[in-house]
Amino acid sequence: MNELYPLKFKTIFKDKIWGGDKIKTILGKDFSPLPNCGETWEISAVPGNLSLVKNGFLEGNNIEELIEVYMGDLVGDKIFEQFGVEFPLLIKFIDAKEILSVQVHPDDEMARKIYGGCGKTEMWYILDAEKNAKIISGFSKEVNKEMFLEHLQNKKLKDILNIENAAAGDVFFIPAGRIHATGAGICLAEIQQTSDTTYRIYDWDRVDENGISRELHLESALDVMDYKHYDNYKTIYQSELNKSSNIVECPYFTTNIIHLTKEISPDYNLIDSFVIYICVEGKMKIEYGKNSVDMIKGETILIPAILKNITLKPETETKLLEVYVF
Repeated sequence: MNELYPLKFKTIFKDKIWGGDKIKTILGKDFSPLPNCGETWEISAVPGNLSLVKNGFLEGNNIEELIEVYMGDLVGDKIFEQFGVEFPLLIKFIDAKEILSVQVHPDDEMARKIYGGCGKTEMWYILDAEKNAKIISGFSKEVNKEMFLEHLQNKKLKDILNIENAAAGDVFFIPAGRIHATGAGICLAEIQQTSDTTYRIYDWDRVDENGISRELHLESALDVMDYKHYDNYKTIYQSELNKSSNIVECPYFTTNIIHLTKEISPDYNLIDSFVIYICVEGKMKIEYGKNSVDMIKGETILIPAILKNITLKPETETKLLEVYVF
């Protein structure tokens, strides 16, 4: 069997009513066939949207086929035992020219009851934000179901939502059950559980070109929503040059940031997991053995679990999101 190597996947483009042009202008993906490309799925195991390899001898194989063949060598033994051929994470870029709907996602327990799948906890790393761009995350005060419905019905939902200023480099962790929305003028990287379940609560009275509103899922949302108020919704983190600096740690994924100005060699011998790199700034090479693969801003690469010793060589100042399951 041929040896595994850092894997690139074909981008899956998603047309959205709120999409803009930052997928092209900020991330350099000017091959999008869609007029309103609001999302790209960079690594996906969602049924009907299986990522296909685009580099090396495995080109054309989908991610489930890879796991069937390589099992723990690709994803890690513990992860293969837990998830089988389903890859546990979905990696996206999102470009919101307009504000997205106010929405919420179920947790694992509720998702299993309803449709047998997993829940959806996610995080956002802001790549670009226009002046006065906002993120909605959670409530600005403690509410209950009755208070929430009253504000929704009276079109005063904004009065109880926590609204934050957003800037490049900001991080927002969105656990299942937290009400949220991406504001207009924001481009971000999203790391989440493999799930496409979203309960849309309010869509700002928006209609499509045929005058039709998108479907809402209020009853489902009410069952899964966390009505509590929290002190902090924006994730505060420190980044140290040329080291892996933690941003988010949860049962579903760990995300770190690596700000590279010189060559480093991460040691993954203690991690029984694949590693995903998301390049959010700059360009670099990933060296493994006697081989290497190039990486530029807007690219996502999957490092198989069996590749424990690699070298990251920046060609310009580079920032990576480093993601694995621990």
